[in-house]
Amino acid sequence: MSANLLLLGKRIRHFRTQSGLTLDQLSETTGMTPSQLSLMETGKREPKLTALTALAEGLGVTVTDLLSAEAPDRRSELEIELGRITSSTLYTRLGLPSVRASKTLPTEALEVIVGLYREMERRERDAAATPEEARRANTQLQREMLEKGNYLPDIDQIAEDMIKAAGHETGALMHRTVADIAASLGFTLIYVDDLPHSARSVTDLKNGRIYLPPASIPGGHGLRAMALQAVAHRVLGHEQPVDYADFLRQRLEINYFAASCLMPRTRAVAFLQAAKKDRNIAIEDFRDAFGVTHEAAALRFTNLATHHLDLTTHFLRVNDDGGVFRGYANDGLPIPADINGAIEGQTVCRRWAARLAFNRTNRTTEFYQYTDTPSGTFFDSTQTGTSTSEEFSISVGVPFDDAKWFRGRDTANRQVSTCPNDTCCKNPADDLAARWAGKAWPSARMHAHVLSPLPTGTFPGVDDAEVYAFLDRHAQAGT
Repeated sequence: MSANLLLLGKRIRHFRTQSGLTLDQLSETTGMTPSQLSLMETGKREPKLTALTALAEGLGVTVTDLLSAEAPDRRSELEIELGRITSSTLYTRLGLPSVRASKTLPTEALEVIVGLYREMERRERDAAATPEEARRANTQLQREMLEKGNYLPDIDQIAEDMIKAAGHETGALMHRTVADIAASLGFTLIYVDDLPHSARSVTDLKNGRIYLPPASIPGGHGLRAMALQAVAHRVLGHEQPVDYADFLRQRLEINYFAASCLMPRTRAVAFLQAAKKDRNIAIEDFRDAFGVTHEAAALRFTNLATHHLDLTTHFLRVNDDGGVFRGYANDGLPIPADINGAIEGQTVCRRWAARLAFNRTNRTTEFYQYTDTPSGTFFDSTQTGTSTSEEFSISVGVPFDDAKWFRGRDTANRQVSTCPNDTCCKNPADDLAARWAGKAWPSARMHAHVLSPLPTGTFPGVDDAEVYAFLDRHAQAGT
């Protein structure tokens, strides 16, 4: 039984009893049999539009009233929730008998059953959100995006339509336009300096406000992107995440939506196709044309390259210790991965451009390099950057044959990498090993995240108490 049909049935029954009508009386005014009406009220039959219109007229309400997504009363809300519970995988796994919301079941008992199950769900989510589970969920999401060529055309279309409706046609997307987009959805952007430390932004659904910091936070997350990400949850119809995988998927989709607004598909594709025609594709030009960060431009390029430029490609963000922070490849580049396929935290070869770019004295321009690997030769364009905690590099590359479309293809920089063979760059040189083996005892730098528990909660890592206190404080102040 569909939850939507059950809700519709509850609303029909609510308005019928509110009007003091029996099934027989409503049957006379609508032309439907009492048995048909009963099936509709129990959610076992979906009424056609003509039947809905007749029901609305017979009950003295509008069709919109009948189709509202709000339960007519607390009892109905609990009965609908009980239906969802007893059909869920978690409940089925318990092997318990099904519970019917009969008239003899007290509302207080329903409250207890639903409340206990919600607490079970919460504990199940917390238990599932182990680092291993999170890595598996993230790896699965990466595989799905690889199959799609890192491209989500439906979100692209939604973003393009919104940008056009806002009147934006050329140049970098302005803060004013972002505010207009938020306003069209019923939200006001408010910049405050007391955001909860665990949140990048906070949306007040009750009062239609999106709270943002007064300036860009470190890491390249500009205010425009943060505002668009907050708006995206509403535009894309997100509900509260049910598990960590859902949370990660929503995070990916809001980031994609923000990038699609800042670099609209039609204009971005036209820009990149023109650059390809001139054999002068450069991420730094793409970045500057749309006023975004280098990382945002690089990721957006991977969204569009395969479907619109006929290019397979790869992307890497690598920390200064050589560890992969984020990566994508559909061109065969052998990004290191663990036994489960997870790439985050894996160390890339010292001979790759993503590592060698840190050795340059002048880092104002992109670094170009060819790298011979067991999977073929790849061309890379790499730019370094700095966050509050470390340096990082952003690399975008393609197989050797496609380097002809890129600026920097005439570089003389070329390396040979045989990783994952340890003799490539992991083993020390024989003479150094002979001198120092057994004579060194370094103190390893411990990364805080190694022993940190995975953030839990409906929105992992967010302190609900802090967020609610923040919203209450601003709601009372009227800001």
